[in-house]
Amino acid sequence: MRILFIVPYPPGRAPSQRFRFEQYLPLLTQAGHSYRLASFISEDTWAILYKPGHALAKVTGILAGFLRRFLLLFSVPTYDYVFIHREASPIGPPVFEWLIAKVLGKKIIYDFDDAIWIPNTSEANKIVAGVKWHHKVGSICRWAYKISCGNAYLRDYARQFNPNAVINPTTIDTVNLHNRVRDQKAPGRLVIGWTGTHSTLKYLEQVVPVLAELEQQYDFEFRVISNQPPELPLRSLNFQPWRKDTEIEDLAGLHIGLMPLEDDPWAKGKCAFKALQYMALGIPALVSPVGMNTEVVKSGVNGYVCTTAADWRQALETLMQDPELRISLGEQARATIVERYSVLANEQTFLNLFS
Repeated sequence: MRILFIVPYPPGRAPSQRFRFEQYLPLLTQAGHSYRLASFISEDTWAILYKPGHALAKVTGILAGFLRRFLLLFSVPTYDYVFIHREASPIGPPVFEWLIAKVLGKKIIYDFDDAIWIPNTSEANKIVAGVKWHHKVGSICRWAYKISCGNAYLRDYARQFNPNAVINPTTIDTVNLHNRVRDQKAPGRLVIGWTGTHSTLKYLEQVVPVLAELEQQYDFEFRVISNQPPELPLRSLNFQPWRKDTEIEDLAGLHIGLMPLEDDPWAKGKCAFKALQYMALGIPALVSPVGMNTEVVKSGVNGYVCTTAADWRQALETLMQDPELRISLGEQARATIVERYSVLANEQTFLNLFS
């Protein structure tokens, strides 16, 4: 079987690609299948995409992406399945998806892990927000052979257009990547942490007052691992630039992991990815009761679900004072990931997409 992966970004760069399908590619090879990854954005364009300026280079990179997509159409007939992650092109109507499904008659596996039909405008994408064509998601769902959705909220949306929508959760490679457990008793300063991209830094605002109160009473580091530094009024703040080659080591330095979210339609589509990463390393996760978070985290079992500022403070203070509790919750957290949200646990679900 030959599978074409039509993806937005260069391989190995974007978390959504790495953790939704790239880590399964060796399994396709083992099963006797061949594949090709076709990125819209080149490595050169990726290097400047989220940096200020470079307007001409960005426009040139986008135009080059459209040219690559056009040329790709000539090879599409040689593939049995076409796996499209999020969209074939970042702007404009779903012309390529329509041609692949309706003209070339190919089976599309449509994959997404966010509520991408909802506009989510930020400073980084406001220029192209008006031509994103968010409503194309429903059309692509309608044309797809199968739809691979990160959680039940996304699946329920997709099923409005196509009954062949299944939950294919974002998973963690607990053997080759997140394959260590945080030593909660190791000497050193206690570290509370958060990881994410610039687009989700806004969610930290709700926990800043709690952390500001706690740092008046306790000595701890609040570590933010991201591609851009946050501007937060916290003396405990320590920004650590995200780097792929040290991401596991950096995350494993946390004692407690945070995942605050706002309760809005966009956040409901989130697939608890931050929590999954913390938990896979034996780190208790504190999360907002939004989206998939309450499915993954059970209060007092493998972490805590925090609704109010008082909840955040109580959970943080309890864990800061009790390393044994951090160990027991961390063990349960790791077990949850291995049993339900690991590559090994989800292998057959992924392979079944191509049947």
